[in-house]
Formats: sequence, structure tokens, C-alpha cells
Amino acid sequence: MPKITSTIILVFIFAFTSPRLFGQNNVNPSNTKETSKEWSPLLDETLSQWEVWTGVPEPSVKNLPPNYKKKGQGKNKTPIGLGDPMGIFKVTKEANGELVLNISGEIYAGLTSKKEFSNYHFTLLFKWGEKKYKPRLNRKRDNGLLYHCHGKHGAFWNVWKSSLEYQIQEGDFGDLYTLAGTTATIPVDDEGKWKPDSEKLKKTGRIIRRVDAESPYGEWTRVDLYVVGDSAVHVTNGEVVMAITNAKTKDGNKLDAGEIQLQSEAAECYMKDINIRPISEFPNWIKKETGFQ
Repeated sequence: MPKITSTIILVFIFAFTSPRLFGQNNVNPSNTKETSKEWSPLLDETLSQWEVWTGVPEPSVKNLPPNYKKKGQGKNKTPIGLGDPMGIFKVTKEANGELVLNISGEIYAGLTSKKEFSNYHFTLLFKWGEKKYKPRLNRKRDNGLLYHCHGKHGAFWNVWKSSLEYQIQEGDFGDLYTLAGTTATIPVDDEGKWKPDSEKLKKTGRIIRRVDAESPYGEWTRVDLYVVGDSAVHVTNGEVVMAITNAKTKDGNKLDAGEIQLQSEAAECYMKDINIRPISEFPNWIKKETGFQ
């Protein structure tokens, strides 16, 4: 009996002290969306809140738009531009009425929000499809959530805007990439991984997530992005994997707002439960994980 009693007490203590089990100011349980009355859905059947910029098609891509003009020896060198004539982004409805964004991945492209956002919590569920395309047939499946997007379409690789990227790639969910001149301040260890208490700083290029937290292939992964001012936090399945501060544009201006872009990057994939809500500060559990005050 003493052993049983001790076990019960330990379970009781864990249940009521574990930060994963209670409240929005504690750790968000894996793969679930935080409860809030302020969520605004960003996905509808016509993608009315988004526009598409389609990049330069690979030579292997067939059935290009009739008005697409090739340059120099018949090579594809210019982006297709605004619009989605190739049907890269489509919305389907599940039997339960749930909307799913289908991304073909056939051509590099960006689904860009028509609105700019600041001080927000963005969330979605992500799952890989099967198809892969050139130029990444023999590489990891790749995608990305771009935030603080600004300026002209095509600033990076003739496709995406100048922005910061929450990397969505097999084995690399939550890495940070600075695109088209943006910078941020991230404390890292000697391997280039985010380490909140490190004095070593990195500001450009790729910064590696602290831990791997994505779901196995074929399962949905919860992707959360928290933004307050010029700071941001990447969360994968409830795990804080990256935090940045002092985001800046190419010209050195404070970067604390912008559009959101969802990538098409040579891999078939699906997104659903795409929502955004306003926040004025980071939740307490994130402050604890990141050292933010």
C-alpha cells in the first residue's frame, strides 16, 4: 500500500504541475490548437484572402500558359507572375466539411496574404504528399512559411518576397532562413543551433532549430508562429524550436509587420486549419522557454 500511495501522489503532483496540461499561458499540447475566441480563419474555398505569384517553371514542366514567353534559346528564365494558371494552390473539402489547401509543388510559387499582419499568433496543420518535382527530385521535401513579407514579388529567386522563413522541410521543421537581405538576432551554439542563453549571435542565412519535433511522414504537424514587434517564435507540435529578435529589412529598418506567404517548392503537400489571432505579448510558457521578458 505505501508504494501505491506514493505512486498516486507522484502522478497527482505531475498532473497539477505539468505546464503541458493547463491554460494558454502554459505549453500548447502537441498538435492541438490553442483555445481562443479570437481566431480568424484564413482559408476559404476561393482563397479570397490570398493572391498567387508563380515563379520560373522548370524545363520539365508541361502545359505552360499560352502567353508565357521564353527567353534566350527557348529557356524558361522569367516568372509566370501574378496568378495561378497552373493550379498550384487548390482548396478541397473533406467529408466532414473541413477545408484543405492542396499545394502541387510543381512550380516554385507563393500564396501571399492580401493583408499585412503584426503582433499575431498564426497556426496551421501541415502534411506531406507523395509527389516530388525537379529540381528537388533527389532532395528532402521542402516548403516554408514566410512572414514579415514586404516589397515586390520575386525578390528571392524570382519567386518569394523579402521575408523571414519558418522552414518546413523534412527533418528541419522550424529552422530560420533570412530571405533577400533581411536579418535578425539569434543566439546560437557552436553548431549554429538556437540556444537561448548563448552569447554567440548569428544574424543571417540559416539558423538551425533547437530540437526536432515534427510528426512522422504521413501525419499532420502543427506549425505555430508567434510574432510580437520585431521578435518571433517558431513552435512545432507544441515545442519551441526557434526564437528571434531585432528583425530588420535589407535597409536596416525595423521589421515588425508584413504579409504571410505559403510556399510551393517542388513537393506536394497539404495544409489545413489555417488561422490567425491578435496577441499583445508572448504567452508565459514561451517567455520561460525563450528568456523573453
